Amino acid sequence: MKKIGFVDYYIDEWHANNYPIWIKDICKAQNLDFEVAYAYAECDKFSPDLLTTKEWCDKFGVQKCDTIEELCEKSDYIVILAPSNPEKHLAYAEKVLKYGKRTYIDKTFAPDYQTANKIFELGKKYNTLFFSSSALRYAEELEGKECETIITSNGGGNFEEYIIHQIEMVIKTMGIGVSKARVIQSGEQYFTTLEYTDGRQANMIFAKFTISSAYMKTADFEGFVAFESDFFSNLLKDILNFFETGKLSFDGKQTLEVIKVRDAVIKAKGNCGEWISL
Repeated sequence: MKKIGFVDYYIDEWHANNYPIWIKDICKAQNLDFEVAYAYAECDKFSPDLLTTKEWCDKFGVQKCDTIEELCEKSDYIVILAPSNPEKHLAYAEKVLKYGKRTYIDKTFAPDYQTANKIFELGKKYNTLFFSSSALRYAEELEGKECETIITSNGGGNFEEYIIHQIEMVIKTMGIGVSKARVIQSGEQYFTTLEYTDGRQANMIFAKFTISSAYMKTADFEGFVAFESDFFSNLLKDILNFFETGKLSFDGKQTLEVIKVRDAVIKAKGNCGEWISL
């Protein structure tokens, strides 16, 4: 059995609580031999209503590791989680990537573009393959679409954390090359426009509790699409395929572009109505 290790800031969180079950289901369906076997969390108990690391490990049948180094030595593949704490990812990557084991780093990949570049440099230094993505990249409704125009809708707990999903969708369908960003606020809704160097534009609508969807214009299609596919399962299938083969399904330059755009969008939110250059 191929052993996966989870590195997290605190382990009792939504991604860590769901990934092991989904990985087990995918392995059963596709006759793969992966299992989540080890876990390390920097913070043992993040809040009184959450499980400790040991309690979480007992619940999921996972071995608790006392250090990241122990986890890296025992694991065949590594998942850096801490999805709500991207500021932790560089420090974790500094310890994990030097082991040379294929690694997935959860979204949001990094807190800013400068830090994202540092993580990519670590990957080059240690010749370690890794990738990161929002699960929304894997919505089947986006497959095969190269958009001339896209308007994405999504929501969540807060703009700074959840806007990553819409940016990922834009970069997947329209590619890199965003030159500037502008945000306009209306009540609790935020309307973001991204403009490319060639004049193309993408628009993002952020509102709490909005279902993920997109209005797309391509060479052979124009219309509204609601996302109903199991994009999280598709993400995990790609992670396992990457662990198995070492093949990346998209260029890491897109991940860097997503973070660069996120930097500009967050700055634009603080300067509503102004264009912010990347």
